[in-house]
Amino acid sequence: MIEFKGVHYPKSVILHAVFFYVRYAVSYRDLEEILAERGVTVDHATLNRWVVKFAPLIATRAQARKRPTAGSWRMDETYIKVKGRWTYLYRAVDRNGQTLDFMLSERRDLAAARRFFMRAIATNGVPDRVVIDKSGANLAGLQAVNVILKFTGEGRTVEIQQVKYLNNILEQDHRFIKRITGPMKGFKAFHSAAATISGIEAAHMIRKGQIPANGATAFQTFADLAA
Repeated sequence: MIEFKGVHYPKSVILHAVFFYVRYAVSYRDLEEILAERGVTVDHATLNRWVVKFAPLIATRAQARKRPTAGSWRMDETYIKVKGRWTYLYRAVDRNGQTLDFMLSERRDLAAARRFFMRAIATNGVPDRVVIDKSGANLAGLQAVNVILKFTGEGRTVEIQQVKYLNNILEQDHRFIKRITGPMKGFKAFHSAAATISGIEAAHMIRKGQIPANGATAFQTFADLAA
C-alpha cells in the first residue's frame, strides 16, 4: 500500500489530481482551476509535489501488474525538454504496441542505451528480437547487452533488426506521450520530469488495457494501483 500520511487532503482528491494531470493534456494551473470549480482549493505547487511523489510509486506497481508482453520488441527514443535542453526518453513496446519500459536520460549514447536495455530485460525478461533504428549507439548498446547475456549464463542472446518501418507502431505510441507533455511546456528539473513521465506512461498502459481492470474505469484502475 502506498502511504499518504502527512498530506492534508483526502487520498481520493490526491489520486484524482495526479491521474488527471498524467492522463490529460493540462497544465498545473489548468488543473488548479478545474479542482477549484469542484470546491477543492489547492495551488499548482502542491499539485506538482503530489505528482512527483506519487506518480513513480504508482508506475512501479503498474509495471509489476501489467499483462505478459510479446518477445518481439520495438525500441526507439523521443525528445523531452528539461531546463531548456533536450533530453532523451528511451521507450520500448512489443510487436502489439504494449508498453515494455521507458527511461529518461540526459544523454543519448552507448551507456544510456545499454542501461535501458538491461532495465527492460530485468522487468520483462530476455526478448527473442529487438527492432531498432539506424542509431549506432542503440546498436552498440544492444550488442553490449548480448555480450553480457552470453557470459552470464542466460543461455541465449537477442536477435537485432534495424528495420525502420517496423518501428512505426512505436512512433505512433510516442505521439500520445508528447500530446500529454506538450501543455507542460518543458520541465524545470530532471527528477520531476522523470517522475511525471512515469505517471504518464502508467496512465497510458491503463488506457491500452495492459493492467487487469475487471470492469473498473481507468481512474479506478489507477487508484487500485495505490491501494
